[in-house]
Amino acid sequence: MKSTFNRRDFLKTASLGTLSALAAGAPLSGFLASCKGSVQSTADTVILLWMAGGMAHTETFDPKLYTPFEKGLDSNKVLSTFKSIPTVLDGINFSEGLESIAGLMDKGTLIRSYVAADLGHILHSRHQYHWHTCYEPPQTVAAPHIGSWIAQELGPKNPVIPAFINIGQRMTVGEAEELKAFHTAGFLGSEFGPFMIPDPSSGLDAVKPPPGMSFSRFERRNQLYSELLNNNPIGEYGSDYQKESFKRSMEQAYALLKSPEAKAFDLTEEPKESYSIYNTGKFGLGCLMAKRLVEQGARFISVTSEYEPFMGWDTHENGHTRAKDMKKLIDAPIAQLIKDLDKSGHLDRTLIILASEFSRDMVMEGRPGAEVLHQVDQPDVINDIKNYGMHRHFTDGCSVLMFGGGIKKGSVYGKTSDERPCKTIEKPIRVERIHQSIYHALGIDPQKHAIVEGRPFYTTPDGVHKAELELFI
Repeated sequence: MKSTFNRRDFLKTASLGTLSALAAGAPLSGFLASCKGSVQSTADTVILLWMAGGMAHTETFDPKLYTPFEKGLDSNKVLSTFKSIPTVLDGINFSEGLESIAGLMDKGTLIRSYVAADLGHILHSRHQYHWHTCYEPPQTVAAPHIGSWIAQELGPKNPVIPAFINIGQRMTVGEAEELKAFHTAGFLGSEFGPFMIPDPSSGLDAVKPPPGMSFSRFERRNQLYSELLNNNPIGEYGSDYQKESFKRSMEQAYALLKSPEAKAFDLTEEPKESYSIYNTGKFGLGCLMAKRLVEQGARFISVTSEYEPFMGWDTHENGHTRAKDMKKLIDAPIAQLIKDLDKSGHLDRTLIILASEFSRDMVMEGRPGAEVLHQVDQPDVINDIKNYGMHRHFTDGCSVLMFGGGIKKGSVYGKTSDERPCKTIEKPIRVERIHQSIYHALGIDPQKHAIVEGRPFYTTPDGVHKAELELFI
């Protein structure tokens, strides 16, 4: 049976879960089951480069037979709309427009067999929720973001740098409430939630008092807010645990505001030559900020190309042209980020992951055996350039890149078919194993969990999933 779950249903259940978490928080003592130190780590820091909107694997890191545009093309015969280019790995090609990253694949691993979940009618925000929390929505409690689990378990590397920083996603665009549902620490508490930098070009504003407010006035307001929290009875503004967590988050933000490390958020401090390489747009500058934050001791950083419906990688039409433009935004800054961290010696202990919620295909919506309602009208015969590209959501073959942090160098994991549908045919890997591989690199035990409403809530469902050790050196 096909699911009829929609955005409104998702929003209702996500909001209920958030409220439940705020109301039901238990005391910190006995709340969290820590297994820190039971696994030897290969990384201290994580950078997630999030290709929001559905990046087509056949148009990026897993190209197939190239078919140039001409009127009268049979949609079913178009597998890739870009030429293949060689990487530094023999026999491994990328698609045209990713030359800079292709030149660095001897430093990382390419996964070609990520399989996204079957969640019924495909919604970006639902699949993004699943990827970032590892739990399928809806949930009766607010599931923490992977960055929040890491922040809670390992804490900040540098006491004044937030342990979890999210760069590039505004919460004022379409599906904003659904995006907020997973940009949260959930029941772990506000202190482990993301420090949001919607626009890296004005990142310094995030660590300053609001415009028009003096520092002394900001200090006084912060003091009054703390007093307000202290003087209200338990339960009036959430549980005692959640109030204490929120208070600590305010104290951490205040410490950052006064610290010299706040300059890491000021991109005008970057040398001109370096800045110009990264300056391809908001995503590129986000990569630059990530580099600067790693150097200052950040723990988990997410840099997103930003999800906004029908923008960016959300290619419902003009797929070829849009993918071409997106590759111009990501290729140089991602490559430079890897080079800079390698040169400074940080790459060995920094795990970089590039991923997307699912892939795309010109014909199929969903995957073989689990097709869902088509959301894009794709003609059988292409006569207009706007129909040339990957416009439908595809979940059975996605590409993920991993660099640093103990990951193998010059390796390829998994394989997809060279014929439509270009589905995974070797070593399928799902989000649970991706998450456990990240936790493994950081030395976080796979049994890490919290006790919520008297039950264990694991970092990955049921606590049964394991890391994919083949990805590691």
